[in-house]
Amino acid sequence: MAMNKQRADLTFKDNLRKGRHGWVRLTPAYSVKLVHQILEEHPQIERILDPFSGTGTTGLVAGQRGLHCDLYDINPFLIWLARVKCDNYSVEQIDRTRANANIIVKLANENSSLEQALWIPPISNIERWWSQDRLLPLARIFHALNSVVPNPCREKNLLLIAFCRSLIQWSNAAFNHQSMSFANEDKQLRLFGAEEEIIQNFLAEVEMILGAASAYIPGNTQAFVADSKNGNLDQCQPYDAVITSPPYANRMSYIRELRPYMYWLGYLKKSRDAGELDWQAIGGTWGIATSKLKTWKPHDAYNDIPRLDPLIKEIARSSDVLSRYVHKYFNDISQHLESIHKRLAPQGKVFYVVGNSKFYDTLISVEEIYADLMSKYGFENINVQVIRKRNSKKELFEYIVSADKI
Repeated sequence: MAMNKQRADLTFKDNLRKGRHGWVRLTPAYSVKLVHQILEEHPQIERILDPFSGTGTTGLVAGQRGLHCDLYDINPFLIWLARVKCDNYSVEQIDRTRANANIIVKLANENSSLEQALWIPPISNIERWWSQDRLLPLARIFHALNSVVPNPCREKNLLLIAFCRSLIQWSNAAFNHQSMSFANEDKQLRLFGAEEEIIQNFLAEVEMILGAASAYIPGNTQAFVADSKNGNLDQCQPYDAVITSPPYANRMSYIRELRPYMYWLGYLKKSRDAGELDWQAIGGTWGIATSKLKTWKPHDAYNDIPRLDPLIKEIARSSDVLSRYVHKYFNDISQHLESIHKRLAPQGKVFYVVGNSKFYDTLISVEEIYADLMSKYGFENINVQVIRKRNSKKELFEYIVSADKI
C-alpha cells in the first residue's frame, strides 16, 4: 500500500527514543520499526546480512531478537559504533564506567590550566562546529577520559559514546532538513552557557548510555570493515536474508555528518582521508571523490543497465560530473547485487530500503533500476513497495525493494 505521508516513525527519528538505537544520530539511518516488521513477517529468517550497516540498526534489532547477524561497512567508525551498540556489558563493567565518568569530570574541572596543552582535532574550520568556550571544555573531557582509561575496553567504548553525544549536543550542528547543516549566528548565541555545565552534562550522557547498556542482547551480531560492492565479505556460511539500506543516489555523504566523531576518535587524520573513504564508498562525493569522477570509467561487466542510459545522457546536458556520479553509483550497485546473490542460501530473501532521486529535471526511478538489476542477477518474486514520502522534493519517496533467491 502506498504511503504518501512522510512517516517520521519510519526514519532515524523513531530510533532516538529507543535505547541503544538512539546513541548516535545519523540522518540516513532507517527505523527499527522496518526491521522488526520484516522479521515478524518472515519468522523463518535466522541468519542475516547487512552489507551497508551504517549505525547498526539491523544488527541491533536482530541481536535483541536472539538472531545471528553479520554487519559490513566501509567506514571503520561505523563498525566500531555498531560493535559497541550490539555488545553486552556486565554489572561490574557498568559500575566501573560510572566510577570512571566521575573521575573524568573531576579531572576536567581541575585541568582548566592545561588548556594550552590540550589536543584539538585538525578539523577544517573547526569554529563552525564549536565556539572556543565550548571546544575547550570538550577537549578537557577528552583529555581526562584518555588519561583515566588509556586502553581500549568496553568501559572506554561506553565513555566515548557519551563523549560523542556531548560533542554533537554542544556543537553548532543543525538537523532541520535532510542532512546536517550549521546553525545560524542567532541560534549559536542562545545555546547553553558555562563550561561547567558542559562537563557536568557529560555525566548525564554517561547515565543515559548505561541505562541502555545494562539490557542483555541475546543474539549474535558481528561487525566487519569491508567493501560490499565487490563481495569482499569474510563470512562463508550462506544467509537467510539481506536487510539493508545502501547509500542513496543523492550526493549526500555519511562523512559530512560523521566528521566530528571520526576526527576526535582518530578515524580521520586529515581532510583528504575523508575524500578517499567517500570515493571508495558507493555514492560517495566528499572532497577529492568529486574530482575523481572526472576521469572515472565504467566497469564494462556491470555497464548493461538499459533503463539508465537515457537518464545519464539527459543529466549530462546539465552536468557531466553528475551524470558520471549516477553512472558510477549504479555500476557499483550492479557489482554489489551480483556478489550478494552468491551469499544467500536457497530461498533466501533480500530487502533493500532505497530512495529515488532527482537531478535537475531528471527523475531517477532508483527503485525500478534496483528491481531490474535484481532480475538480471538471478532474483525472482521482485516487489517494490513505497513506504513513505521523503522530506524533500515532492517527487521523492522511500521504498523497500524485495526479492527471493530461488
